[in-house]
Amino acid sequence: MIDSGIAPGLYGINNKNVEFLSHIFPKLKITARGNELKIAGEEAEIDTFIDRLNLLVLHYERFGELTEHNILNITSAEDDSFYRLDREGTPGDILLHGRDGRIIKAITPNQKKLVESSSVNDMVFAIGPAGTGKTYTAVALAVRALKNKQIRRIILTRPAVEAGENLGFLPGDLRDKLDPYLQPLYDALWDMMPMQKLLSYLEDKTIEIAPLAFMRGRTLDNAYVILDEAQNATESQLKMFLTRMGKNAKFFITGDITQIDLPRHQNSGLVQATRILKNVNGIDFVYLDNSDVVRHQLVTKIIQRYEQWDHGKDENAKR
Repeated sequence: MIDSGIAPGLYGINNKNVEFLSHIFPKLKITARGNELKIAGEEAEIDTFIDRLNLLVLHYERFGELTEHNILNITSAEDDSFYRLDREGTPGDILLHGRDGRIIKAITPNQKKLVESSSVNDMVFAIGPAGTGKTYTAVALAVRALKNKQIRRIILTRPAVEAGENLGFLPGDLRDKLDPYLQPLYDALWDMMPMQKLLSYLEDKTIEIAPLAFMRGRTLDNAYVILDEAQNATESQLKMFLTRMGKNAKFFITGDITQIDLPRHQNSGLVQATRILKNVNGIDFVYLDNSDVVRHQLVTKIIQRYEQWDHGKDENAKR
């Protein structure tokens, strides 16, 4: 039985959330009628569903909203303590509350390592495959630092490297051409603060989003600076970026060394940095893997298959 006061919001418009849950739990038959939610299927699967349903109810009771994004995170996370609220309704170890009351927190063990490392190191490298929350965690840490007045500004940057597309043929002026490369950074920020506040910060340069080339010649003081997609920075570009570090600055560098889009004659600065900067006091490298993927469950399977394929090619090449 679902409390009749929350059932409509929990189910979603036209039972949209119930339908979404049916896709996530295909072995179960889930039917919503009034404040009754009927579940049919194997006992173990039902137990898992009920456990996650209780977390969905807790989330809705606290925030008055339940989106597909919330549902996917809550039902797929291995560490469900992220969603369990204590009796006072206070989540532990929260980085910040985002828009619409969304809890933003490191979910996986390696994401938690990133948070811990950032508290004791001024420069952190987060290296791992797509979907492991590297950029999202970094942006959350930056927004938290800004809200706590630990820094005065956030600077987010990426190399404008073409991954199969031709930048010159994109429509519009330079900003129009570059914005698609920077969109993931905007997406993360939109999750973490009200739109008007974000627009205000972008307008007065409290938050700056710019291509890596725009960092040359600058000294970045009192800032939380994130370089995303660092595997696509050349060796000279990454050295240039790292030496922009000023007083009271935190640098966070993220990248996936399995997805380098640089031309073959150019080496990745991120790969070089893992060799040159290891064991430097104040610099830390945190490696994420398939277990940290927080996107759709198929992303983990896709990454695993590609790794198996690449391993097979390497073995054949040795023969």
